[in-house]
Amino acid sequence: MYNRCFRFYARTALTETPETMPASQSPETSLTTALKQEAFRLGFDLAGATQPRTPPRIDRFEQWLADGFAGQMDYMAERADAYRHPRHVLPEVRSLLMLGVNYRTCEPREPGPGQGTVSRYAWGLDYHDVIHDRLRQLVRFHKQLVPDGVARGVVDTAPLLEREFAQLAGLGWIGKNTMLINQRFGSWLFLAALLTTEKLDYDEPFAEDHCGTCRACLDACPTGALVEPHRVDARRCLSYLTIESKEAMPEQFREAAGSRLFGCDACQQACPFNRDTPCTEEPSFQAAEGMNPVELAELFSLDEPGFRERFRHTPLWRLKREGILRNATVVLDNVHRDRR
Repeated sequence: MYNRCFRFYARTALTETPETMPASQSPETSLTTALKQEAFRLGFDLAGATQPRTPPRIDRFEQWLADGFAGQMDYMAERADAYRHPRHVLPEVRSLLMLGVNYRTCEPREPGPGQGTVSRYAWGLDYHDVIHDRLRQLVRFHKQLVPDGVARGVVDTAPLLEREFAQLAGLGWIGKNTMLINQRFGSWLFLAALLTTEKLDYDEPFAEDHCGTCRACLDACPTGALVEPHRVDARRCLSYLTIESKEAMPEQFREAAGSRLFGCDACQQACPFNRDTPCTEEPSFQAAEGMNPVELAELFSLDEPGFRERFRHTPLWRLKREGILRNATVVLDNVHRDRR
């Protein structure tokens, strides 16, 4: 209800442009207000502005790479220098408008024998497609307001530490499970950014860490991938092992994978800040038929065209048929193990 009402307000306010807003507002304030209102109208749930800078915890990120915790995600090490400043994403950048989209849907159903679970973010359409469409519209809006300005929208594919800049923009804090946590939406958030060559009014960074002494996420991790607070070894993480890794899952983690076909939400489900967060009404993120959970036998009956038709516009498409069947075999082995 709050989001719907706020977005209605944003729509009505868009009749004002930086040229027609009260003279008491600076150009930076007028542009920032207009961009945020348009972002809310387009369906973003959070928006905050910050200046471009070297991320405060860049040394920890580089140490994480040096320790080999990125596993086979070589593209991160290959672009390590680019993560040191947003100018490598947009030259002459002067501001970042950090954005968040709530994707919490209904609760996951308990899988039965022969069924596999999919991480909540992947139940519907590929969020990259959904958010990129919104970003393109926001870039066009930016162009209307500032014809000589340049803006670029990105969502987790550019060399940008989104969670760091989201905290600098006041959207939340980085929890012990390394995810951004917002007091209203928890960590069920897709993050995106609009980089611009224009000066915006910067929001205050989120300074508090509300995790305190809580260890719920660390204790819930099935494989001990959260080796310490704020530090995850991707090589042990089931999200990495079922999505990013191109190799067969190591034997030592297979039983812990349980029914997980694609991704893992264990640390998020355990987080106290995720218990009472609002559910999204975005149709694109709702569970498609047969995704919560997935019948594994049906996957083996799909040929290549059938697999493409079912998963082409979902996050599961990136694994292709071979990768999904690889994971399904692990889950089925766990079912047989439980029966023995």
